[in-house]
Amino acid sequence: MTDIAPPPFVFQQGTQPLLVSMPHAGTYVPPALAARFTEDARHVPDTDWHMERLYAFAKDMGASVLVATHSRYVVDLNRPPDGASLYPGQSVTGLCPVDTFDDTPIYARGDVPDEAETAARREAVWAPYHAQLRAELDRIRARHGVAVLWDAHSIRSVLPRFFEGKLPDLNLGTANGESCDEALAQQLLAIAKDAEGYTAVLNGRFKGGHITRHYGQPGQGVHAVQLEMTQCSYMQEALPFHYLPEVAARVQPHLRRMLEAALAFASSHAEQ
Repeated sequence: MTDIAPPPFVFQQGTQPLLVSMPHAGTYVPPALAARFTEDARHVPDTDWHMERLYAFAKDMGASVLVATHSRYVVDLNRPPDGASLYPGQSVTGLCPVDTFDDTPIYARGDVPDEAETAARREAVWAPYHAQLRAELDRIRARHGVAVLWDAHSIRSVLPRFFEGKLPDLNLGTANGESCDEALAQQLLAIAKDAEGYTAVLNGRFKGGHITRHYGQPGQGVHAVQLEMTQCSYMQEALPFHYLPEVAARVQPHLRRMLEAALAFASSHAEQ
């Protein structure tokens, strides 16, 4: 049976000035590439699992939704195209990662991608995703005069490679205030802090990746926010990584309140 690769993304255009991006939700790995992986890496454990299901309400709100199909192990859509570190001096994974979040090798025989393979993956998957993201932000801004980009992520709550102890549940990032209007950032933080049973921080360990930093240009009417949330807030953090509907149902109203606040902000700044 011939493997048919999916397109680099799935996109649904909305009617409101809000775009929800899910760059790490993809799980597809081409079979020839998966054959080079370790057994553990073939489970793509560092996926932002079930993002579409968790944020299903966003489409009902009229948001545009852009979802990656390929695993971040193929190419990381939230890294700069040149592979430059987002957090100099700290442990990070690259544009075409060679190790997992647990700091174990992805490639069983050490045959990591060279420059040509990295460039081919960037051209085939990274570039189309970013072209769609750019085009939709431009369309929204042209239509409404303002656009809000919500970059949706999740991560295991305990990862010693990247941070000590347990991560706060709701990690808002605005590139230290550069990617989004401060009033919106503070409103989102207030909603997150009011979420009973969850912890929250603004520009803590996660300040926003390439997408937030590159596209967030508040002076040009584009406000970008990243939310990195703990996976224990809605799913099993270990294999088989099941979605937990009853657990997710407790956090979803808070996510919705944040997106509603983002939309209200956009509406108040839209061109009449």
